[in-house]
Amino acid sequence: MITISSISLAGGQGKSTTTLFLARLLASSGANVLVVDADPQSSLTTFLGFQVEADSPTLLEVLKKQEGVETKDGIYPTKYENLYLIPSDDALDKVQDYLSSSGRGALTLGRRLKTVSSLFDYCLIDSPPQRSQITLTSIGASNGMIIPVEVSVKGLKSLVRTLQLINELKDEDEEFGGSIVGILPFRDRWVGLRRTKESQNNIEAMQNLSIEFLNMDLLLPTIRESEKYKQAMNQGLTLHDMGQQDLAYPIEILAGKIKHLANPAEVLA
Repeated sequence: MITISSISLAGGQGKSTTTLFLARLLASSGANVLVVDADPQSSLTTFLGFQVEADSPTLLEVLKKQEGVETKDGIYPTKYENLYLIPSDDALDKVQDYLSSSGRGALTLGRRLKTVSSLFDYCLIDSPPQRSQITLTSIGASNGMIIPVEVSVKGLKSLVRTLQLINELKDEDEEFGGSIVGILPFRDRWVGLRRTKESQNNIEAMQNLSIEFLNMDLLLPTIRESEKYKQAMNQGLTLHDMGQQDLAYPIEILAGKIKHLANPAEVLA
């Protein structure tokens, strides 16, 4: 099982949206996909139309192994074929003290997921929008990381903080969190057939930051600002279902890179 975390240290950067569309694309290709909602805001759980019932295990119970809960007990099928969920709710914040006091909290999620790794091809983790113990354990569980970044000044600041955190963790253990799959610009603004000057400047700044921190340009094709993404989520459709192949292109490229991690011999398009 290849595990990928979506990391950005600010809200509104597109983590949950990216995770949702990527999961649905991989699942539609026949892969068994597990998504982990590691954000107490539970946006991904909501996007997947899942309602957490009272006394049903969530990620909190999975991480803490409360009352003998095993990882498989917190996994639920979604309404989409091949797509499964470990949900969260706002109680997940209570796990912070447990992770910080456990000694090796950054490795906890990876250990829990290892017990179900034979059941899935891919696991996608939607992490919280701040530096926290949950974010650290999400990174620690990962073979790779995606960094969604809003094409804005706020997004640039988030990217700097995220890259600083990853470099800090890599300095301690270069294998921690695996590789960065790519930086995904989100809400790229266009007017007609032209990208706005503000978006262009911010995207160029992202490229420079990627080179400065990572010594390479890992910028992916941009996700344009469009109401079609929200419409697709609200209607439970994919972008392909809506005939929006152009908008789906960045997700397709991202899926190809993740498949390449699973099978390095596969030639990327």
